[in-house]
Amino acid sequence: EIKPAPDEWDRVYNVDFYIEVNNKFIGIQIKPSTFEHAPDYERKWREIYKESHKKFTENFGGRVFIILSVKKDNKKEILNKEVIEEIRKEIEFLKKNL
Repeated sequence: EIKPAPDEWDRVYNVDFYIEVNNKFIGIQIKPSTFEHAPDYERKWREIYKESHKKFTENFGGRVFIILSVKKDNKKEILNKEVIEEIRKEIEFLKKNL
């Protein structure tokens, strides 16, 4: 189950949503697809996210994944669909490594 992250997690860890697995948490950060098309912006923010996401993993055990969102036919879709499989693998990893 994907749940909205507490406001503090958004501010401290740059995490919008989370998934709980065996008392550990996987973080999800959602960004618009324009995020990856603005190289200077992306580079700057990825460095900031790198540190906050590292702290999240240290504190909660799971990795943080960035999902790129694009609006298509008045609906939001995941642009980087490969991240779904990466999240599934992280869930399985956390299930096996109590």
